[in-house]
Amino acid sequence: MDPAPPATAGVEVLRAPAKLTLSLRITGVRHDGYHLIDAEMVTLDLADELVVRPGEGLVVRGASGLPVPVDDDNLVARALRLADRTAHVELTKRIPAGAGLGGGSADAAAILRWAGFDDLAAAARLGADVAFCLVGGRARVTGIGEVVDPLPPVARTFTLLTPPFGCSTPAVYAAWDEMGGPTADGPNDLEPAALRVEPRLAEWRDRLGDATGRTPVLAGSGSTWFVEGAFPGEGRVVTRTDRP
Repeated sequence: MDPAPPATAGVEVLRAPAKLTLSLRITGVRHDGYHLIDAEMVTLDLADELVVRPGEGLVVRGASGLPVPVDDDNLVARALRLADRTAHVELTKRIPAGAGLGGGSADAAAILRWAGFDDLAAAARLGADVAFCLVGGRARVTGIGEVVDPLPPVARTFTLLTPPFGCSTPAVYAAWDEMGGPTADGPNDLEPAALRVEPRLAEWRDRLGDATGRTPVLAGSGSTWFVEGAFPGEGRVVTRTDRP
């Protein structure tokens, strides 16, 4: 009788780095309702972990922020379907959900990399940040997120402050539309819309600003605020840029 395969046979551990949107301009809306963007994004050393093994199913641990689905709506499950693969995935969340840090997109991109799938346009249809997360590093991102032009990496340090609540990306974009497409004084055009959807964000912005003496920027559609530099303490997370 042949010996049983070891328990680790076929098991792979994947890393899914968070993304940080350093600047975001909304440049228009397509006929199908998708928003056109012009953004600079970087990946961070803050990352989820996925353990992939033969089989089927999804287990999620450590989730915080907005609820993380564990059914077919989860971006991991959708990425597996897109790549025409099956696997049992154990996902350990370190990137809070609904925080504007691309956690779900990073998880989907990790699965697509594992599957050898590199169609950025198809990846962007899973979510606007998936294509960038698939490429990683530092890039200018345009279109609806499917056009990713790599930029030279720059070592930078950021301090993040994430409230104990998330922001719904669709709700923030809908508010941006309802407000007539405002532009922001700072680098993120979505900031006024996010503050309308979730007024509590202002308190957390001010906390970070008071603690650091710097002007916080909203990460994507929120809810995380960030400043450049290292300012540890009081729930703040210091993170650095990550190479692809």
